[in-house]
Amino acid sequence: MIALDGNRLTIPDFHKIVFGRTEVQLDPKALTLMQKSRGHVEKAIQTGESIYSINTGFGVLSNVRIPPESLDELQVNLIRSHSVGIGPLHSEEESRGLLLLRANVLDTGYSGVRPLIVETLCQMLNKGVHPCIPSKGSVGASGDLAPLAHLALVLIGEGVAMYDGKKISGAEAMKKAGITPVKLQPKEGLSLINGTQQMTALGAILIARGEALVDEADLICSASLDGTLGTSAAFEKWLHEVRPHEGQLKSAANLEKFCKDSEVSKSHEDCGKVQDAYSFRCTPQVHGACRDLLASARKTIEVELNAATDNPLVNPDTGEIVSGGNFHGQPVAFALDIIGMAISEISSIAERRISKLMDPNFSELPAFLVKNEGLNSGLMMAQVTAAALVSENKLLTHPASTDSIPTNNEKEDHVSMGPWAARKAKSILENTEYVLSIEAIAACQALEFRKPLKPNRGARLLMTWLRKMVPPMEKDRILSTDVEAIAAKLKTGDLEQTMRKEFSK
Repeated sequence: MIALDGNRLTIPDFHKIVFGRTEVQLDPKALTLMQKSRGHVEKAIQTGESIYSINTGFGVLSNVRIPPESLDELQVNLIRSHSVGIGPLHSEEESRGLLLLRANVLDTGYSGVRPLIVETLCQMLNKGVHPCIPSKGSVGASGDLAPLAHLALVLIGEGVAMYDGKKISGAEAMKKAGITPVKLQPKEGLSLINGTQQMTALGAILIARGEALVDEADLICSASLDGTLGTSAAFEKWLHEVRPHEGQLKSAANLEKFCKDSEVSKSHEDCGKVQDAYSFRCTPQVHGACRDLLASARKTIEVELNAATDNPLVNPDTGEIVSGGNFHGQPVAFALDIIGMAISEISSIAERRISKLMDPNFSELPAFLVKNEGLNSGLMMAQVTAAALVSENKLLTHPASTDSIPTNNEKEDHVSMGPWAARKAKSILENTEYVLSIEAIAACQALEFRKPLKPNRGARLLMTWLRKMVPPMEKDRILSTDVEAIAAKLKTGDLEQTMRKEFSK
C-alpha cells in the first residue's frame, strides 16, 4: 500500500502502482490539508463574492455569474461538455496513470476539493475501474481538459470504463466494483480536469522505458561489434574520462563490460584495421548524449508528478483563492519532445549498424547475412524496414512544444501541445523497439558465421536470450513474426531484467 500525499510520488512508485497494481490510499497528513482548503472554499461561497469556476462560467464565459442553486449543476455540466476526446483509447495502464496522478496532485491540498474525491479515485485504482479515455483532444494548456473529463465522467457514474477486461458503462463498472459515484460540489469539476496529468502520465511511462532502451541498445551494439569484427578500444575508460559527460561515461562503461572475453575479437587483433565506422566507435558519445537528455526530462517529470496544476488554487494557510497558470504544460511538453529526440537518435545509429552488418564489404560476411545469397535475400528487407521506421522517427521529432494554436475565443491564446508531444514520443519509442529488434536479429545472425569462435559477454547473453524466440536463418523465411516477437519482449523489459541479473553478479 502506497500512501499518496501529493509530495513524494516517484517514478518507481508510479510504475509499481500503474503496472504492478500496488494499492494506494490517501495519506492522513494530506487529508488534513485538504479539509483545511475545502473549508476556505466553502467560506468563499458563503460570502457571495465572484470566484472563478466556483460561481462563474469557465474560460471566456468567466464573466457570467452562476446563481447559488445551480453551482453543483455547473460542475456536472463542465464534465459533460468537456468530454470531447476522440481517437484511440489510452491503454488500461495509461488510464491508471491518469487516475493516479489526478489523485496525487489533488492530495497537495491546494485544489480545495473534498477528500472524498481522492478517496474515490483511489478506490477506482485499487478495484480496477479504468475510465475509457480517448487519446486526442487536448492542447495541453488549460490542463488536459478533454481526457481528464472522460476520466471524471466515470467518477460521477457516467461515461465508459474497462472493468474485469470488459468495456461497460461507467455506472455499471462503479456498481460492480462496489464504489459509490461522487456527486460533485462547487469547484470539484474543474479541479478534476485542470492539470497536466495526461501528458505527465505518458511521460512517466516513456522515461523509464526509454532509459532501459538505451541499456539494451548498448548491449545489442556489443553484439554487432563482434559481428563486424570491430574493436572495443574506443570504449576504454580513460578516453571518456577526459570528456566526462555522465551519459557517455555510463554507455562507455557498459560497452567495455559487455565486450570482454571475446574470442572473435582476439581472432583479428593483427588484421591491420585501424578504426571502426562512427556508428560503432561513437556509440558511447551518441547513446550517452541520449542518456543525458532522458535524465533532464526525468527531472521535469519527477517535479510534475507532485505539482499542483489546478486553477484557481487555494492556499490552505491564508485562504487565498488565486487564478494562475500552473495548468500550462510547457515544461512537460519540452521534456516530452526531448524524450522523443533522444530515443529517435538511438534508432538512427542502430540502423547504421544494421546496414554495416548487411554489407559484405564491411562485415566480410555473406550479403544480407544468409547462405546462398541471390537464391536467398536474407535480411535485406529487414534493413529497409528499419530505414522506414528511422525516417518516420526523424519527422516525428519535429517539436510539438514550439507550436501553439489559440482556443476558447482567444482567452486561452497560448498552448503547449504537450499531449501531442507525448503521443509522438510514444510512437518513436515503439518504432525504436522494432529497429533494435532488427539489429539484435542481424547481430546474432552475423555471429552464427563467426562460430566456433565465442563472441563477447554481451553478445553471448543476447544470443541466449534471442534464440529462445528466433532460430538462426538457414534460408529465407517470413521475418515480420521474428521482429514482432523480439519487440514484444523488449517492451516488457525482459531483456533489461536479464541483463541486470547477469551483469550484477
